[in-house]
Amino acid sequence: MTIGLDRLALNQATVNTAGLREAVTLCVRHDIPAIGLWRDRVAETGLAGAVAAVRAAGLHVSSLCRGGFFTQPGPEDAAGRAAARADNMAAVFEAAELGADTLVLVCGGLVPGSRDLGLARRMVADAIGELVPQAQRLGVRLGIEALHPMFCADRSVIASLGEAVDLALNFPADAVGVVVDTYHVWWDARLAAEIARAAGRIVSYQVCDWVLPLPTDTLLGRGHLGDGVIDFAPVSAAVAAAGYDGYIEVEIFNADVWAVPPDQTVRTVRDRFATVLGH
Repeated sequence: MTIGLDRLALNQATVNTAGLREAVTLCVRHDIPAIGLWRDRVAETGLAGAVAAVRAAGLHVSSLCRGGFFTQPGPEDAAGRAAARADNMAAVFEAAELGADTLVLVCGGLVPGSRDLGLARRMVADAIGELVPQAQRLGVRLGIEALHPMFCADRSVIASLGEAVDLALNFPADAVGVVVDTYHVWWDARLAAEIARAAGRIVSYQVCDWVLPLPTDTLLGRGHLGDGVIDFAPVSAAVAAAGYDGYIEVEIFNADVWAVPPDQTVRTVRDRFATVLGH
């Protein structure tokens, strides 16, 4: 299948040293039609300023990252949990104001001081349920992102696409879907079947490569398309067959990539997108 550059979105994390307005300018300069934003960079600019910047540039917001971390603080910290809930409600509002296709949810790891995976997963499900009415009211789709199992303890107890789909299916399709991120799911023998089961629920498709050797901080083990081991063609074909025809975000966390001038990084992103996904 052929994927055109008109579906390319630049996730802001890929050009981590650039602020929001610079990232917007990079997209315009390199003819990239969409951008994935991060809440901390939106906060630096101010929500109204961020909305104005992306609209003035004619960009589409493919995602806002992130809501979630529903397991911290623990259930005994009522004040902390109320503050976390309020922050997630604010994230839904921000996604609506930005016109984002999805608010990405990184669900959170084990509850502090606990080894109880079941407790953590129940807390995640309950917290998403609390967000659904706000999401439906504002027209925002929540995107549950499964993270690679190595992040289960500290970042997400939702550690496979199948788990994410199971969770999403508990809620209305207009409010809750799943994110397919190649870095986190490429290894899964059931990936094609789970993508098919997610038909109508895929709210974001994010791509980067898995590069070896992994760095000490495995969170930064992502690379440009074609630099690692992932076979993107079957994943992209499965995502398309499941009905997803939205933007495809390039999201790279890598210290060496971040050290390169952002213009050079974005040129590489475009070139690799065209050569790896465009054929």
